[in-house]
Amino acid sequence: MSEKSKAIVKSVAGSAAVLLIGLVLLRAFFGWIVLAVIIWAGWKVLNRK
Repeated sequence: MSEKSKAIVKSVAGSAAVLLIGLVLLRAFFGWIVLAVIIWAGWKVLNRK
């Protein structure tokens, strides 16, 4: 493989790793995010005058 193709493979692998880590973190916190949005919406409805 040429140096250029090695650099492309490294770049793609790095991007894939970052994307995978991001998805795992998002999945881990998704329940908490949904819960926070529901609580916030309920708070807004209760405080409406």
